[in-house]
Amino acid sequence: MIKLHPPLPTSFYEKQTLDLAQALLGCVLWKETEEGLAGGIIVETEAYKGPEDRAAHSYNNRRTKRTEVMFGPSGNAYMYTMHTHNLFNVVSGPIDKPEAILVRGIEPYYNQELMRKRRPNVKTPYQMTNGPGKLTKALGITLQDYGHTLKEPPLWISHKPKEFMSFSIKSGPRIGIDNSGAAKDYPWRFWIDNNKYISR
Repeated sequence: MIKLHPPLPTSFYEKQTLDLAQALLGCVLWKETEEGLAGGIIVETEAYKGPEDRAAHSYNNRRTKRTEVMFGPSGNAYMYTMHTHNLFNVVSGPIDKPEAILVRGIEPYYNQELMRKRRPNVKTPYQMTNGPGKLTKALGITLQDYGHTLKEPPLWISHKPKEFMSFSIKSGPRIGIDNSGAAKDYPWRFWIDNNKYISR
C-alpha cells in the first residue's frame, strides 16, 4: 500500500498555511497500527495562523510543551486532547512561525471494516469519521503520534486518488472558537462541497 500511495514530499508542505489547508483536501491520511492499515480522504480542514490568530494555541508565540512541535518544520503531526478526544493537526508555516491545520473530517477510503470496528456505535456511516475526534478514533491516531513526520509510516499523507482530482472547495468560519474575538469569523475552515463526511 505504501508503494501505491507514497508519502507526499517535503515540498508539498512548504506552502502558506491557508493554501496548504486547501491543498490537503482530497489527499489521503493513512495510519498503520498492529490492527492493520486504514486510510481516509481529507474532506475538511481548519487553518490556524499562529502568533496573530487568537484562536490558535500558539497565539502571541505561546511556547509550551504542547505547542513546541509547531515551532519546528512543517509536515509534522501536532496532537492535542479536547474533551477526551485526540485531535490531529498538520504543522504548517516555516520554522519559528507556529501554525497548524486541523483535519476535521475524512471520507473512509481504505479498510472501512477496521474503522467500523473502532467506531461500533455509530448510527450512520457518515458519523464514523465526520469530526476531528471521530476520525482519529477510526484511524487509530493517538497522542503517541505527536511530532511524527508525515513523510513516512506509520502516519503519513499521500496524493489525491483519481476520483478526487476535481471538486469544489467551500470556506467559512471555524468551529468552536467563540471566545477568540474577531478571529472567530475568519473564513479559514475549508471543505469539499457536498461531501457527506464534513463535520457540519
